[in-house]
Amino acid sequence: MLNYRCLVLDHDDTVVRSEETVNYPSFLEALKVLRPGRTITREEFTRWCFSPGFSALCSDYIGLTPEDIDVQYDMWRSYVATHIPPPYDGLRPILTRWKQEGGLLCVSSHSARENILRDYRLHFDLEPDQIFDWDLGEDRRKPSPYALQEIMRLYDLRPDELLMVDDLKPGYDMAHACGVPFACAGWSHDDPEIRAFLRRFSDFYLETVQALESLLFGA
Repeated sequence: MLNYRCLVLDHDDTVVRSEETVNYPSFLEALKVLRPGRTITREEFTRWCFSPGFSALCSDYIGLTPEDIDVQYDMWRSYVATHIPPPYDGLRPILTRWKQEGGLLCVSSHSARENILRDYRLHFDLEPDQIFDWDLGEDRRKPSPYALQEIMRLYDLRPDELLMVDDLKPGYDMAHACGVPFACAGWSHDDPEIRAFLRRFSDFYLETVQALESLLFGA
């Protein structure tokens, strides 16, 4: 028996190891073009993405204009098209079982839809029921509650029938705004400040992928 009716997953560094393999290196490549001589450490990149978020990293910290951000996004899409992030070990059997037992699977991510679909088809041999991606626009992407509100509307679900799983604060903020239980993908964390915050505020802090299985199925 499933403990929830709908599993809502973040993508980057929740399902696939994308910061180290795609997002951070591609951002450095974009800076070489947009702000020659400017750089950012991976720790800074991680912490800005955690809070206040990637958009703030671009505009407030780096000082990119809206036109620059469009260029950066296009460069990221070119990079991720040829650099496929690997999945976290152990997720495939969990997601396979989830779908086989009738669970809804949705994605709320700052990635692009085509890359999310590619990763799910390649790594898990399945597709999410709904995808809410970067191209929704600033007012509808995380931390906006739009994705969770739309999922509940589409499937006539109560907040307690969903579980949001994310590794960063925008996902927590979205879930908290909707009263949806939040589980932190702690298996991707090595920053002590991020771990401390999410241990304190998450409904569930999952150290391992296997802990997600127990939460979903009561195993």
